[in-house]
Amino acid sequence: MGPEPHIWVRHEVRPEERRAPLVPADAARLVGGGATVTVEESPARVFPDEEYAAAGCRIVPAGTWPDAPDDCFILGLKDPGRPAGPPRHRHIYFAHAFKGQYGSAELLGAFAAGGGTLLDLEHLVDEAGRRLVAFGYWAGYAGAALAVLHARGRLDAPLRPARKAELDAALREPGARPATLVTGALGRCGRGARDALEVAGIEPTRWDVAETRRLDRRALLEHELLVHAVGTSRPAEPFVTTADLERGDRRLATIADVTCDVRSACHLLPCYDRTTRWERPVLRLPAGGRPVDVIAIDNLPSLLPAEASTAFSAGLAPLLAGLTVPGHPAWTRCERAFRRALWKEAGVA
Repeated sequence: MGPEPHIWVRHEVRPEERRAPLVPADAARLVGGGATVTVEESPARVFPDEEYAAAGCRIVPAGTWPDAPDDCFILGLKDPGRPAGPPRHRHIYFAHAFKGQYGSAELLGAFAAGGGTLLDLEHLVDEAGRRLVAFGYWAGYAGAALAVLHARGRLDAPLRPARKAELDAALREPGARPATLVTGALGRCGRGARDALEVAGIEPTRWDVAETRRLDRRALLEHELLVHAVGTSRPAEPFVTTADLERGDRRLATIADVTCDVRSACHLLPCYDRTTRWERPVLRLPAGGRPVDVIAIDNLPSLLPAEASTAFSAGLAPLLAGLTVPGHPAWTRCERAFRRALWKEAGVA
């Protein structure tokens, strides 16, 4: 056994981000087990600073993580913003930088220059390559919910975070039930999407690996609403292209892309090329006089911050306790993924 970890939970700089990777109840368990947990103040986080203090965490000002001791693990969810110098700590967050995404070479180069380590939560996996912790269920739930509300003409912008009960009440209101397809229906995202659609009274068509291995493009385009929840780590045949949107037999009118692999070789919906934001959640594609609306928000679980954070933290906290265990299999795999990406993008072993 190694020394107990020092985990530094940073404030999220993204304006609409209210989630937390570690909730107060789980922080208390880590502290009780001997870990040190430092939490930055955050006016946006859905859990108040006072709850972390009561859990035994040390509270420090927001944005002070660059001055944290070298042995700290800096824990967050999204990009921390760029400090004055290259990163030197061990960072844990969703960087989405190991598949050649836009800006990945620059980010990995900065880690190489600073000597830091990026433990990307996307690559915290088991021996079969399955992700151990993810917000996927809540991403699928929120993505499908937004698509239904938009199809019914009831999606108000800018979006704002809510509780699940509030969102479910909106979904239960009477309205259209568009013919809906969920791709990746058996995965975490797909399950979340299906549950939201059930609340809305919609029974979707369900496609998973067997149905998408040989894509029936005409059948896909016959649906009015598509919730795309297929994640891939390698390029594959696109599901919807710009040419598909020009087809006269297309019924497809709304796409909710939960995966948001835009600007990546793994982008399976190349009919659009940029994500959407809370201020303007819908991108309208002028396709042959019959537009297609795309919802592609890359932090969908933030719309349900309390429920999403609680579920995510429950899976992550036990793994955080093992951060300093020599040869811990999950963290070792995660660091190896970083080293491979570093070599591929920055040429550093």
